[in-house]
Amino acid sequence: MNEGHRHTPNPTTGSVPKPLSGRRVLVPRGGPWGDGVAARLRQLGAAPVIAPLINFAPTNDQATLDEALADLAAGAFDWLTLTSATTVDVLYAYKAVIPAKTRVAVVGETTAAAMQAVGYRVDLVPERDNSAQGMAEQMIDLESSPRTVLTLRSEIAKPVLTRLLIEAGHDVRSVVAYRTVGVPVSEKVAGDVHSGRINAILVTSGSVAEQVVEQFPEIPASTVIAAIGPRTAKDAKRAGLSVDVVAERQTVDALIEAVARFPVPTESTP
Repeated sequence: MNEGHRHTPNPTTGSVPKPLSGRRVLVPRGGPWGDGVAARLRQLGAAPVIAPLINFAPTNDQATLDEALADLAAGAFDWLTLTSATTVDVLYAYKAVIPAKTRVAVVGETTAAAMQAVGYRVDLVPERDNSAQGMAEQMIDLESSPRTVLTLRSEIAKPVLTRLLIEAGHDVRSVVAYRTVGVPVSEKVAGDVHSGRINAILVTSGSVAEQVVEQFPEIPASTVIAAIGPRTAKDAKRAGLSVDVVAERQTVDALIEAVARFPVPTESTP
């Protein structure tokens, strides 16, 4: 799907006050994150369409999560690692206590901002490669002695971080904090995507990409598919989604800037 569509970046877009004026952009997640992205899009002239494609459900192993959070509060871990903002929601919902002695490492500025927004501190965000692998490499560089690590993750997350830390001699407990489930969009949103009335779709994770493929089997070639970073772009392509533009950094602003590099259509397809 979406094979062969090509776009030419517009080098003058940056000088336009509202580079996304006239463009309708699908925001694939709701809640505070979706509202924040929509507000930023409106500032740049776009008409955001918030249509959550994924949601998050409780873990199927509640007892294991409860035990891990109790041990965390008791000071059993030297490090806590998180790779998504959704895990922050879990910590906050459970009123998790992070002791002063436990250092916190997170992947992505979005996750770091979510932690700080609810009053948790962040000690490490990967500098070179802002990914699970990059975080593991930086933690391994920092810690020459074996440490105890609690890794909270989604059910479908690849065990890259856990594997690398264990291989380096650290004691890692990997615990599922939540499950990702698909959310069917309304008939109107599906129709707007298929007709081309949606000019761009933001893809923020492999899970979102899978839902785009499943729920929108026919996407016009003119619709811009924008991925929030190289890793998400790779996951999207693996899911069968052709990506047009990839944000240089794994941030919302970088993603929106990437979309803004493309010329705005003069008229929406009816």
